[in-house]
Amino acid sequence: MKRLILLATAPIALLSMPTQAQQAPGQAFAVDAQPAMPTKTTRTGKHINRIIDMWQKGQPVYYTQISGGGYEEGKKQAATKADYITYEMEHGPLDFKELHEFMRGLVDAGPTRTGHRTPAVIVTLPIQGTPDAVRANAWMIQQALAAGVHGILLCNAESPEAAKIMIEASRYPFAPVVPGLAQGFRGNGSQAWASQVWGVSPIEYMKIAEPWPLNPDGELIFGVKIENPRADANVESTLRTPGLAFAEWGPGDHAFYLLGAPKPRAPGTPPGSGPRMEDEPAMVAVRARVLAATKANGLRFLNACGERDVIDQIKDGVMICTGGDSPAADKGRAYTKRTDPF
Repeated sequence: MKRLILLATAPIALLSMPTQAQQAPGQAFAVDAQPAMPTKTTRTGKHINRIIDMWQKGQPVYYTQISGGGYEEGKKQAATKADYITYEMEHGPLDFKELHEFMRGLVDAGPTRTGHRTPAVIVTLPIQGTPDAVRANAWMIQQALAAGVHGILLCNAESPEAAKIMIEASRYPFAPVVPGLAQGFRGNGSQAWASQVWGVSPIEYMKIAEPWPLNPDGELIFGVKIENPRADANVESTLRTPGLAFAEWGPGDHAFYLLGAPKPRAPGTPPGSGPRMEDEPAMVAVRARVLAATKANGLRFLNACGERDVIDQIKDGVMICTGGDSPAADKGRAYTKRTDPF
């Protein structure tokens, strides 16, 4: 009976707590042990995340994309010519065990031809980019990071609040204080496997598993897809979120909203011929707005790049291109005079 009474009175005790003692979800609160944010990197040599090495040299990066894949796929992708791998789980299988095995395969078949332990891996997740959805599904972000990946791309990012929660979910509670961000809430234990993938101690991992360039010592890259009219309305404020490194405009999803249902190709029409949806005025305007917002906030812009337009895309400010191992990427690398092995 005594135990039942204690359980029954516990909520009353909670309600009677002073307001200042109750913490709202994600609310920042003081931790004396939180260090100051470094003003410049304290580390030397290659980054764990190759994307950062390339951007610091002013070079665009090129990615390849896979939809799922475990250990054997990881071994295969360890030799990719791409600067990073997008591991697509927005529409592909949501399987964190398989992602874990994929990262193990990358390590076992590594290092890469550039001397990095693994290629960088950025994950997309099936989370609608609204604050409620991101907070409810923050476990997906944390599961992906615990597998040892190097970043997250938030799809359909509709508001700065949603992007903010993604960043907070990726940071440890003792990370440096950042104005505009609440205290991180990534949990203990998440460092165990991820640190092995990165080839560092768990203590070192928890120091460098931070968003770059917000933290100069960070090795994680976070981006947002602006791909519907609700996201468009907030793009300038969303891209001001501390911790973001890049953004894209999502032409495929945008076309659903702005142009309607896709139309079948006329019989005999070869792929790639005829008018492009990207050239429709409404689509051009959306791309221009997202690109301008990335430039205003010092973020990198992602866009599809083909062999016929990769140089124009780079001239326009694109710093992330599709086709990591393609003639378009080779042409782009030659244009920017990249001196790395590829």
